[in-house]
Amino acid sequence: MEFQGASFQNLGNWLVRLARLDLTVFDEVKDEVSATVPALAVVLGASLLAGLGSWLWWLNEVDHKNGEVLLKSLILGGILQCGLWYLWVYISAMILSRGFRASTDINQMVRTMGLAFAPMAFSLLIVISFLAVPIGIIAVGLTLVLTNIAIAATTNADARHVVIANAMGFLVFAVVLGILSNFFEVGATGGGLAPGIFFFNLSP
Repeated sequence: MEFQGASFQNLGNWLVRLARLDLTVFDEVKDEVSATVPALAVVLGASLLAGLGSWLWWLNEVDHKNGEVLLKSLILGGILQCGLWYLWVYISAMILSRGFRASTDINQMVRTMGLAFAPMAFSLLIVISFLAVPIGIIAVGLTLVLTNIAIAATTNADARHVVIANAMGFLVFAVVLGILSNFFEVGATGGGLAPGIFFFNLSP
């Protein structure tokens, strides 16, 4: 318990360093076995904040009486996004190790990519209706950039292979969330089983 407690205390320091763009934090986190649970907590926290943002947007802009979006986007969407994030990590690891024959440790990737998922928490700010889509896109973009750096810290693969592996993992993550949002949407605007920018039905 004390071991994990110390790791959660370190988490604040890691996030501050990340905010300062001290990217050496990934080199530290990848070898810190006790950082696994805090990294997963970052993914869960960011996903729930993204779901909170989309739910609050719905309350303000569409229907403050309908509680269906609370269940779908915030609770179920947040949980599903965590599972799809792990699928992203797994696919990236498999492409690197089996496709490109690079040295890869999926446990290290879980720790570094978990920390790199922190910018998704900015999706909470999509509650600002006129900035909802730009904020959502920025949150996803920052996460993509940081996960790329996070993966690079854990493997000997060259930069091009890291980009390909990360892009393929993210593609599956994004496509499945898009499907969940559109197939289970509450209204024409969105409201399906996805948080953050994936909450919206962006099709014409």
